[in-house]
Amino acid sequence: MTEQVVQKNCMRKIILDKVTVNIGLGESGERLQKAYQLLQDLTGAKPVYTKARKSIREFGVRKGAPIGVKVTLRGEKAVEFLKKALAAVNYRIKASSFDDYGNVGFGIAEHVLIPGTRYDPEVGIFGMDVVITLIRPGYRVMRRRRKYTRIPKRHRVTKEEAMEFLKQNFNVTIIEG
Repeated sequence: MTEQVVQKNCMRKIILDKVTVNIGLGESGERLQKAYQLLQDLTGAKPVYTKARKSIREFGVRKGAPIGVKVTLRGEKAVEFLKKALAAVNYRIKASSFDDYGNVGFGIAEHVLIPGTRYDPEVGIFGMDVVITLIRPGYRVMRRRRKYTRIPKRHRVTKEEAMEFLKQNFNVTIIEG
């Protein structure tokens, strides 16, 4: 399709659906509570605990035990946090971080790299994963309960379109290799 056709059709516009932030610790206890509080302070939203899917004896993890925290951000909060998270990685994302369906994931090694945060010795340092989900209008038909149907491949967000969206809207540099 030519650029003019894409500009005219409002259903082809790419939208930032959500930003998911995850801190996986692999253990429960006091550190998990600190990670919960940190994620709440960073994002301004209430996180949820993630639970272990299976027991791993070597790590001392039991099935169903809380081992991490995550939060899903949408709308203005998502854009605001995404700008901070991208600044923490110098607006650079690897090309291998993109999948074929409009999702992008990257990690932040230490939360103190995020602008506006300070090191607190009581909290410690936590790393986190940030996942960006991009969609087009009309994706709701795939997720609704009644009369759901599938989305054709031509309507899905491709890897190249996701890269272009982040370059234009967030000034991201894509690193090859």
